[in-house]
Amino acid sequence: MTDPEILRYTRETGDFSRLIASIPYANFIGLQCNKFGDDLIFRLPAKEQNLGNPVLPAIHGGVIGGFMELSAAIYLMLAQETIRMPRIVNFSLDYLRAGLDRETYAECQLTRQGNRVANVIITAWQKSRSQPIATARAHFLLEG
Repeated sequence: MTDPEILRYTRETGDFSRLIASIPYANFIGLQCNKFGDDLIFRLPAKEQNLGNPVLPAIHGGVIGGFMELSAAIYLMLAQETIRMPRIVNFSLDYLRAGLDRETYAECQLTRQGNRVANVIITAWQKSRSQPIATARAHFLLEG
């Protein structure tokens, strides 16, 4: 469970460093987040330890999936103003092209929210939003 003080600090300041540091895998892969108005853009920096295919070189598919899932969970946690990490129910990922060894970005959109379940669409890209490297749909159980 994420410390409520960390979430409060993140919401008030827009500084995501403490929140990300409190999530071991997010910290490990180097996930970062910036707020632009009401929009959150998640960033995965180029990092050798995130590579799965050193020949291309390309980011490991599991790292891309983990980056997108964590982005959606953080997005939803902040959008819902909850103090708990939402529980993933289902995650469906479509890889569209190789994620090369460069900065990768993700953007989330809440598509449906009920009393118990929320659905989020995640798009990841590198050079251009118009050429995503992956898209995903995540379904989360909301704690009530």
